[in-house]
Amino acid sequence: MKALVTYESIFGNTAVIARAIADGLRADFDVTVADVRTMPVIGDIDLLVVGAPTHAFSPSRPRTRAHATRKEATEARTAGVGVHAYLNYAPWLPGVHAAAFDTSMKMPSLPGSAARMADRRLRVLGCHMAGAPESFHVAAMSGPLVDGEPERAYRWARTLAEAVLTARRPTLLGLATVGSPGGPSPHEAARA
Repeated sequence: MKALVTYESIFGNTAVIARAIADGLRADFDVTVADVRTMPVIGDIDLLVVGAPTHAFSPSRPRTRAHATRKEATEARTAGVGVHAYLNYAPWLPGVHAAAFDTSMKMPSLPGSAARMADRRLRVLGCHMAGAPESFHVAAMSGPLVDGEPERAYRWARTLAEAVLTARRPTLLGLATVGSPGGPSPHEAARA
């Protein structure tokens, strides 16, 4: 099975989490990790994992990336496309399992989440969500990651892999059921 982990990272923290997630998936998936600025093609994949930093309560946009650069970054990567635009231009993805994550400061009163926004967009694109949106925490806007977050990302990836494997098991065994990913739709089953 194939997985694509694509991410937007301004200060490098989201990239670290993306690589930890990829490592957690590698036991079960052929994994490609790609910076969203390269506009990775979503081809024949079984799992799409999308991550972004939370800026101004959602994935960054050109304006919030520029603000982050002025505020704290010295070598921030701000040029190009972010996750918000990437998902707006993504193709229809029925049957693809997906999950979303973000990096953010751990502040209980802070509303908004890049992961929740990406999760909603992935659902609109027809994806089957392999897990709930997840936030990984940074100590300050530019980082570093809070201790243990890469390890937690690895464990989260293992739960995603198990969810996809469980959902795909009937298909992998040739026993796809009506309505299951890879199985016939209810309309196809009714015609049979």
